[in-house]
Amino acid sequence: MPVLYRTYRPAKWSEVIGQDHVVNALKDSIENNRIAHSYLFSGSRGTGKTSVARIFAKSVKTADEDVYEIDAASNRGIDDIRELREHVSVLPFSSIFKVYIIDEVHMLSKDAWNALLKTLEEPPKHVIFILATTELDKIPETIVSRCQTFSFRKPSREIIRKQVLTIAKKEGYDLDAGASDLIALLGDGSFRDALGTLEKVIASSADKKITREEVESITGAPRAELVNLFIENLIAKNSDQALSVIGQAEKIGVSMNTFSTLMLEKMRFILLIQNSASSKAIVKDRVSDDDWVFIEEEAGKKGVTSAMLAVLLEAVDGVGRAKIESLPLELAVVRICQ
Repeated sequence: MPVLYRTYRPAKWSEVIGQDHVVNALKDSIENNRIAHSYLFSGSRGTGKTSVARIFAKSVKTADEDVYEIDAASNRGIDDIRELREHVSVLPFSSIFKVYIIDEVHMLSKDAWNALLKTLEEPPKHVIFILATTELDKIPETIVSRCQTFSFRKPSREIIRKQVLTIAKKEGYDLDAGASDLIALLGDGSFRDALGTLEKVIASSADKKITREEVESITGAPRAELVNLFIENLIAKNSDQALSVIGQAEKIGVSMNTFSTLMLEKMRFILLIQNSASSKAIVKDRVSDDDWVFIEEEAGKKGVTSAMLAVLLEAVDGVGRAKIESLPLELAVVRICQ
């Protein structure tokens, strides 16, 4: 089976999703012949930095033989950068520009940064550098000041969900609403990670119709029933049972971060349905049929309050930072049920 992320990697500007601010600025600079000699692309993993760099290289009519991709994680020393400096002085083979794409550039050593800085200060006219990083705060200010910087936004879950549905359809698979939404959630803002999960699900599926339950089983994500049981007991102020569900989730190795996010979203949906009739169609489109029945039933009890959600929001925010992952959620249960 082909690697989905590579198969569906954007190859032209119109295929780049969720980064219009970057695409429009770069296209304008090329059309107006205001091309810089050094760019810095920052943003979380899987947001399209390298893909956009490759499209940019094509757009300035640079042939593949004049595009060089360097992984700074593996080529981070001063000797590597010295070799690069010698290489840049050589004219392109068949293009106006030579384009150097340096990925994970924050991994360079201090001496390597100093060596690269000299090249960025006086770059040859035929060279364009595109530096890409997931950790902008680790880039020296002297480097940042010599680059045109572009921040790549983390795509929303809805954008990723639609992309997952589109690619699954092209591959001949049909995902139900709950399945596509869970894959988007597990992608955590990364197209690459979401498509990696989709690929794993497709490879393990015996059916062209993929349900949320199947995604849960293949990925180890928390079962909807477990999340629903937690919510049900929390709304009923049954702390013993709610805490027991957290314990069950831990025992089977469920990520508390994923569990908490799924729980918080369902609580949000319940609150929306309680207070906004127009939200019903939007929520129904996002969840599986079984989840919709549960959400509608709980909304009818009018048990979810904005204060409850505020406590949970604070807890979920702390899950990723806590030494004991489940503790913030357990504390929230005690606060709400008291």
